[in-house]
Formats: sequence, structure tokens, C-alpha cells
Amino acid sequence: MIRHRPSGSGHPYSDDTEQRTPVLPLAGESLRLGVRTSPGVESVDVEFDDGIRLRTVALDPVARSSRGQAVDGGHLASAAARDARRAGGWETYLTAPPAHSEIGYRFTAHHADGKTERTRWFTTRVAQWRPAGDTAVCLDGDGPAVVAGTVAVLDDGIRIHRVRFALPLIDGERVTGFGERYDALDHRGTVLDSVVFEQYKSQGAQRRTYLPMPFAHIVGGGGWGFHVRTSRRVWFDIGASRADRLIIESAVDAASDADTVLEVGVYSGSPQQVLDRFLTETGRPQVLPDWVHGLWASGNEWNTQAEVERQMALHKHHDIPVRNVVIEAWSDESTFTAFRDAEYEVNEDGTPHTLGDFTFPADGAWPDPKAMVQKLHADDIKVHLWQIPLMKMRPHPEGQAAADARAAIAEDVLIRERTPDGKLRPYRNRGWWFPLALMPDLTDHRAAAWWTEKRRYLVDEVGIDGFKTDGGEHAWGSDLVYLDGTTGDVSNNSFPVAYAAAYGRLLESAGKAPVTFSRAGFTGSPAHGAFWAGDENSTWEAFRWSILAGLSAAASGIAYWGWDIGGFSGPIPDAELYVRATAASVFVPIMQYHSEFNHHRLPSNDRTPWNIAERTGDATLVDDIRDLVKLRERLVPYIAASAREAVETSRPLMRPLYFDHPEDVRVWDYPTQWYLGDDLLVAPVLDPGLVSVDVYLPAGEWVDAASGEPRSGSRTHTVDVRDRRRVPVFVARAAWGDLGPLFGW
Repeated sequence: MIRHRPSGSGHPYSDDTEQRTPVLPLAGESLRLGVRTSPGVESVDVEFDDGIRLRTVALDPVARSSRGQAVDGGHLASAAARDARRAGGWETYLTAPPAHSEIGYRFTAHHADGKTERTRWFTTRVAQWRPAGDTAVCLDGDGPAVVAGTVAVLDDGIRIHRVRFALPLIDGERVTGFGERYDALDHRGTVLDSVVFEQYKSQGAQRRTYLPMPFAHIVGGGGWGFHVRTSRRVWFDIGASRADRLIIESAVDAASDADTVLEVGVYSGSPQQVLDRFLTETGRPQVLPDWVHGLWASGNEWNTQAEVERQMALHKHHDIPVRNVVIEAWSDESTFTAFRDAEYEVNEDGTPHTLGDFTFPADGAWPDPKAMVQKLHADDIKVHLWQIPLMKMRPHPEGQAAADARAAIAEDVLIRERTPDGKLRPYRNRGWWFPLALMPDLTDHRAAAWWTEKRRYLVDEVGIDGFKTDGGEHAWGSDLVYLDGTTGDVSNNSFPVAYAAAYGRLLESAGKAPVTFSRAGFTGSPAHGAFWAGDENSTWEAFRWSILAGLSAAASGIAYWGWDIGGFSGPIPDAELYVRATAASVFVPIMQYHSEFNHHRLPSNDRTPWNIAERTGDATLVDDIRDLVKLRERLVPYIAASAREAVETSRPLMRPLYFDHPEDVRVWDYPTQWYLGDDLLVAPVLDPGLVSVDVYLPAGEWVDAASGEPRSGSRTHTVDVRDRRRVPVFVARAAWGDLGPLFGW
């Protein structure tokens, strides 16, 4: 076997051994050509035709792993893949010929037994950056103009592939937004990009995100913002190369003689005005029911009806109100439509089942799902089921999963990929989670309906209230082809938006609110359900990253957001971290805890309050959590009313202080403080062992929620935080009469 894939797997942050780097050669610059081969190959060479001469060059061996990638990325399973999938790699470095040349090359592998093996010829053009007129970038709106003379395009003589330009930055301006970002609130002086990516843990350190948006606020000066109107990848140099310039580079596809290749919306005004114009253009949130603001509880090892009912009963036993349960491990892990252990006849044509088609064994994992849901509803608990937008193909599917795969191909509802020889075949997932799975094209309404109708009985008959729409990051590569003919470079980022929207339509068609709970998204996501910050360890560092993620997501229009309280992965949080994180979560739009699958090893890693109390030996922890969850319940009417106002006004429910005080430079010294609604200011405790913290109160008159003492604004106050339950919260004095009694501290 000898394999060369010019654009690689599509991993946005790592090159593959078998690819061409860069995919689009640049005139006069280094060009790497690589292949992978099966064992027994002794040497590889490449015939390289640059239009001037044909030469043969020997490749050097290179040892790489994990699909040939030099750098692992994505889900934790990449670690296993790294060890299990070692490949023989070969590469050579050449110099690309002049711009607008066309090059061709093919590889020959020489086996130990004397046999040779050749690839087909691969061709590509050579591009070069060239200056372009300012009109190549259309700025639509009333913000600043492009810096004169900074527009350039990457042109291969037939097509333009990228455009680069600069917008002005002045001293004192802060640049924030860009979707959900974990590392900072102000990104000035850094570089980042906008590509949906499953960064399993450490998002703040890696500066990668599930939910990017090519949208930002520039706060200070006159105040403005921008939206790069594309779903393609965009790169941002935010004053890193030059302090006075915000350099934007975007992937595009236009003829070489095109006058305009990219459009950017620019909006002047306050952060609220900028966000309002962005949401008017791309989609506004819709109000979700009040119950979404109650506690959400889940654990990946709650994988039987008995265990779910036991955990909900334990909440009642400990007098900890719970409004939502997410059941992740409910399905057969094959179809993701049938409860595990359910018995039924296979629908060979892939048509949906109804509840009456299933028999649930009394000794099975889920003996009566409908009765379970009814019982939970009677206790005022809503039920959400976990989903993944893939058709699992490993191990080889059988039964309904196999029938569904055949039907999906026959019905033409799958994303496809273009092979190196130009043919189309069903796309096979290139990520590390569910490798080689098929992927329905949920950006297409017909295909999405085919997919969601398989889940209709869950909503209409079982009574499910919502879906955790997990894993929207699996569309990798520009060679993907969607049903509308667009390619992966255009539609991959949009896929998670369509994914949540499809499940929302299913719920709405049954007369229910479109409550989805997603981690991936892009421009347009604010209009579709709720979000959480993704997978993270139980560390103080991850706690801080999560707060920054929530505030940047809010600044980008996400109204309903939360995170896994105290982290969901690895060793359990200590008691202080767990209570501090719970105290902070009282004041975010979605309050939820979750824990990763741990193979049912003991002691349990569940993040339930009673398990953390038992594991840490902290006898008062359950009492602390009860107090905090009951405070949250008392605040739900305020939070729900504030959410409705946020949707109406584009003033985020959970918002950074600069939204209300864009001219107060001191708010940037306290980036993890926020407003919840108009009347609460929150300052979480984000480090262990603290007895006091400094809180900055902007202009206004405030009341300390813990003591009832008045505090003046435009100054810093030192707050006693020895009581781990009492996150510093200040109430606007005008609202103290209504909100003060709710705290009861």
C-alpha cells in the first residue's frame, strides 16, 4: 500500500504524514510531499514535474503515529490510536516553482521482494500573495475602513484562495468576543482562528474551541465590532504583529479577476448595539422555558433505569431540588435510537420505529422507559437524552444499525467525501471519537428529517423533553461534499448549528420547546438552544477557563450557557473546588453537573454532592450544596425574567462588566466578574485557600448580598470569603427590596 492524500485528514492544527504541505504550494517556498506505506516497502521516490523539467527525488523515511499526525488532537482516544496505528511514513522537501505554474507528481514504492507500486499523478497549481485593491474586501456598515494598502490575495492565476487585510486599532481598545474562548477576555496582542474543533480538555492552554465565531467587539475609543461573513476558516492577528493593526486572513474561493472576494459587517456603537446588530443578521436566541434554569444532573454511569431513578431519589432524600436529568448512557450505543436491551424487529428499509415496536425485558437495563419518564415528570423533573450525529461503523454494524447504514446510503442522506481520483463516497469520520462512522448531512432539511424521525417516538410517546446534542465537531476536511454541493471548507463549521436546529425542529413539531444542549457551534448558534463548555478536568485552572468561556460566549450572543460544575473528568474535585464552583454556578444561566464514564470502577467518580462528600470526608458538603441549590431555586424567577429581557434587548443574561461600562478601563482588571441580569454582580472565587478577594464595583449604588451592607461603586472592595458557599454577590440598591430576601444569608 502507498497512500497520498493531498489535503490530509483535514485536522486543522496538525499535518498528516501522507499529505502535501502546504496544500496550496507557495511560489519559491518549501513544499513537503509525504506518503504512508505498508510494511515491506524499502524505498519511495517521487517523479516531480514543475512544467520545466521532470525529475525523480528519493523520499526520506519518517516515523509518525496516530494517523501519521505529528501532533495528537481531538478526543482522548487519540492516545490509544497513537500506539495502535503506527505507519511507515516517507517525505521529501522541494521548492515550489514560480506562481501560476501547474505541477504534477506521482510516487513509486519499491518493495523488498522487488515489486514496485505507483500512485496516479497528482496535480495542483502554485499560488502567490499579491496586492489587491481595497474593494476586494467589502466593509458593510458604519465602522472603520480597511487600512489602505493592506489588502492582498493568495492567487494561483485562476482562483483566489485567501484574502488578507488590516483594520485599525488605537491605543486603549480591547478586542473581545470570537465565540466561546477559554484563555482570555481581551485578545489584543494574540493570534487565534475560527474553526470548530473538539479539543478534549485544556482548551485554555491550547487556545482551541468547540464554538468559534468570526465576530468581535472592539471596546474603548468610539466602540465598534465586526463580523466576517463567511463560514470558512478565518485567522486573526489581533495586534500581535503590529500593535496598531488587527490583521484578518480568510479562506475564500473566487475567480482571479473578481472585484470583491469577502464581505465584512462592521457595526459602530456600544457592545449591546454591536451584538444586537450581529444577532439581527445571524439569528437571535429564543426564550426557553423557566425549568432550564433549575439544576441539571447527569453522570455517564447512570446507565440503567434503576440507577437514574435511584439518583433522582437521592436528590429528594437529600432535599436538593433537581429540574433536569440528562441520560447519556441510555441507548444501545449502536443505533442511538433504541434503549439498550430493547427487543424489536429490524426495519430493513430504515424506517422509524414506534414505541409499540419495542419490548422491554423486565430484567433489562430499561424495563419501562415511558413509566420512568412519567415518574420523573410527576416529580417535576425534565428528561433529556444524549445524542451523537454519527452512524457507528466500528465494530461492523449488525441488525438495525446495519439496516440504517444501508438505508442512509440508499436514501442519499449522508455527507460524502471526494476521493483523490474525483469520485464521491460516504464520508467516514476522521476524528478520534467513533472513527470511520458515517455522518448524516443535517444541514439538509430532507436528510435531517430522515434522521430525526427515527427519534420521534422518544418525544411523542416516551415523553422526552430535550436532547444533549453532543459531538458536533466531526466534519473534517475541505474534500467533504454536502448534499447542496458545498464543500467542507464552506459547511463544516455550519454543521453543528444545523445539528442543534434539526433536533429543535423535532421538539417543536411535537409542541415542545426546542431545548437542545450542545457544546459545538458557530455563527448562528445563539438561535438554537443551550450550550455547555465541553470536556474539562476537575481543576481550579479549568474552573477559571470555564468562566472566561461563558463570558466570551455571552458576548457573542449565547444566552443559555453552563459548564460541568467542578469539571467532569479525571480525579474528583476536592470539597473546596466543588462548593466554590457550585456557588458560582448559582449565577450562570445553566446550572449543571456531570461526570465522565469511569468503567464503574470503585470508588465512584460521580460528581453528585453525596459522592463528593463521601469521597472527601467532608460532612458539611451536602448541606452546603443544598443551601446553594435552594438559593438557585429562589432566583429562578429573576433569572428567567432576565433571560427574556436579554433575548429581547441583546444585553446578555450573563455578561462581562464592559458591556455596561465600556468606558471604565478598570473593569478589564476583573475579567471574571459578571452581571447576571441587570441587578446582580458576581465575583467568583477562582483560587483555593482564599479568605478574602477584591471585587470591583462599577458606578452605582450596591448592597452586599451576604451582609446587607451598602457599598458605593467606582471602587474596589475587599470581601470576606471564608464561607465557601458565599460567592461575592452585590445587588443593585434599587432592587435590594425585591432580591435581598431571596438570599437568606
